Amino acid sequence: MLVNQQTSEHSPLGEDGGKNVIITGASKGIGKAIAEIFAANGHNLFLCSRGEVALYKTVEELITRFPAITIKARPFDVSKKEECIAFGNWCLSFAVPDILVNNAGLFEPGSVYNEPDGTLESQLSTNLLSAYHVTRTVLPKMMERTSAGKNSGHIFNMCSIASLHAYANGGAYSISKFALYGFSKNLREEMKPHGIKVTSVHPGAVLSDSWGNYDNSTKRIMEAGDIARMIYAASQLSTQACVEDIVIRPQLGDL
Repeated sequence: MLVNQQTSEHSPLGEDGGKNVIITGASKGIGKAIAEIFAANGHNLFLCSRGEVALYKTVEELITRFPAITIKARPFDVSKKEECIAFGNWCLSFAVPDILVNNAGLFEPGSVYNEPDGTLESQLSTNLLSAYHVTRTVLPKMMERTSAGKNSGHIFNMCSIASLHAYANGGAYSISKFALYGFSKNLREEMKPHGIKVTSVHPGAVLSDSWGNYDNSTKRIMEAGDIARMIYAASQLSTQACVEDIVIRPQLGDL
């Protein structure tokens, strides 16, 4: 099933002032909040997540609220290299992205010495390699466009506070997020001469599925919308300004 909402004003995509925004892991949590804020500001969306039902429910909500934009969505499991490439090419079949948000991620708690065999491979596939392969698929077209003097591009990589310091029970998750930050920093240097910005996003505790049924009635941890607003703000700066890192923690600090 393919969900598509398009109006006559959006042909070709992006030429009416709205940008084309790719978001992985977009069906809930931070990814959904990012989709909402870009949709609210008139930008076209290309979304994926592993869960088909949740993804299409999210798209239906967004279409109802923001009928003037184009929204295209399709389920892909970006923990698999071939699906990352397929998703990137699927997006490119419609438009070259202005913004790519590598948001897909998975938290599996544990410690290096006792976490189940295969945990590191699982965490690296979802948290690092998904961003690597999706980016590599769409980046040549983004670079081609900027070399032709068109608008600059922007890539956001959803790192973590766990990318910056180790903590107990972090294990393979923290390793994967350190690696994602390394990828993001390296990509930033590579893309400087091509006019493509790269931003690493480091959220602390955010109310999402990773926290299960956590009771946030005391507002101890952040909301997904907090992260989305920071990403959107960073995307709106002049072409000569790049926010390299967004570090955002709960007001009372990490848990």
